[in-house]
Amino acid sequence: MKTDGIYLGASFALSGPVDKLDATRLPVRGDLAHIRLAGTVFVPHYVEPITYRSGAQGATLMKTPGGEALATLEPGAGFDVLDIAGSHAWGEVTGGGIVGYITLTQLEA
Repeated sequence: MKTDGIYLGASFALSGPVDKLDATRLPVRGDLAHIRLAGTVFVPHYVEPITYRSGAQGATLMKTPGGEALATLEPGAGFDVLDIAGSHAWGEVTGGGIVGYITLTQLEA
């Protein structure tokens, strides 16, 4: 049964190896995942995102904090933040886009 996006009384079987998830397309890490993935992936925490916007200069989406650039967001583009640690936010481009890290100074609430 699903109540407010949460599965109650659901059970999940460990039935063998799982295909590796595409970390650049699905907002899931070993410690947390987007709430829409509850019942699909198993992690300790599921998070409801908070939407931020890229600033006037746009933003660089990176694979890791300070790492390889994956994409450049146009000014005002939406970014759904799932975690903030240090000077970076982790999440996905609004609308189910690419997943990665953005420096907090490039985002506006």
